Amino acid sequence: MAEGGLGGGGPLIGRDLLGGSFCFDPWALYRRGVLTSPNMVVLGQIGRGKSTFVKTFVWRQVAFGRQAWIVDPKGEYGPLARACGVRPLRVSPGGALRLNPLEAPRHLTPQHGARDATELLTSLASSSLGRMLGPGERTAVELAIRAVSDTRARPTLPDVVSALLDPDPRLAASIRTDPAGLSREGRHVALELRRLVEGDLAGMFDGPTSAGLELDSPVVVLDLSAVFSSPALGLLMTCATAWLQAILAERSGVKRLVVVDEAWAILHDLPTARWLQATFKLSRALGVANVAVVHRLSDLRSAGAAGSAQQQLAEGLLADSETLVVFGQPPSELDASGELLGLTRTERELLAHLGRGVALWKVGDRSFLVEHHVGAGEVELVDTDAAMRDEP
Repeated sequence: MAEGGLGGGGPLIGRDLLGGSFCFDPWALYRRGVLTSPNMVVLGQIGRGKSTFVKTFVWRQVAFGRQAWIVDPKGEYGPLARACGVRPLRVSPGGALRLNPLEAPRHLTPQHGARDATELLTSLASSSLGRMLGPGERTAVELAIRAVSDTRARPTLPDVVSALLDPDPRLAASIRTDPAGLSREGRHVALELRRLVEGDLAGMFDGPTSAGLELDSPVVVLDLSAVFSSPALGLLMTCATAWLQAILAERSGVKRLVVVDEAWAILHDLPTARWLQATFKLSRALGVANVAVVHRLSDLRSAGAAGSAQQQLAEGLLADSETLVVFGQPPSELDASGELLGLTRTERELLAHLGRGVALWKVGDRSFLVEHHVGAGEVELVDTDAAMRDEP
């Protein structure tokens, strides 16, 4: 007796250890009603094959005519990009490339664009300040966005910082205060956002998006490795993902994967975790399958105190992702894995004994044990251990 499998639609992943081959395509399964959400979370201890799976999954989806957009904090997806004939978009402080996180899809009304920009900047400022914004601060951000939107089709972060520090008297009067009073309300927010404009994080997200970017290639990689060790990594990943989501909304008609590697950096803070969850919920409307990659479930739990809204939001990411791919986990993670993933006792015990490249797949309410296969032509795309093996 063996599980019937998911059928032959989509790329081959490998061998179902309970019998037969294993193929997976979120869009095909969605059309068939097997899934109601195309999103995926991939978990795995370092060295168990998690990154290898994600890279080959993207490569094989490209062969099926899909496009992939990847937020790459460690600079590991360069070989994959080059195999697709493109170079990664390298974002670094003081670099030549600019991405405008306040990009708004042209089909949105100005009101909707301003609302999305307000939500993003509120999340960024709250994360940077380490607290939720007060009513006065949030109002200051909203009015600054409105002031900039009245004069520019596509606001930028420098525009908003300037509007926060030097408010429009007309908008200040609309909330029964003067420009000095409104400036006081938004000052802390402005000074935090200023880091992205004139401070240590300048030169990445502080202007209009650079012209001439290759955005129609099979793979678009946003390389953030220059800031991987920065305490502000979560903020920068959120800016990159916001830009990416806005561009995607303008480019309909192609099924796309959006891979957010090292997703713990965004989930670490409540405001950015909430923002990421909201983007996951929009996946079906955009024809997008999101893939969040984390090492272990404690990365999600460490996003906040037990029972906190922050932890619930991070764990809600699992609920919004009907496909979970779980590679080997250390014994210390088994209880958390069993509780959060709803694993049976047998599945929980298996996680500590899975070999490299073998994962427990939870697809909807079904479970599979899959051995991932790497083709000879894919080895160079996924080799992240060369430095460990090279002779001195």
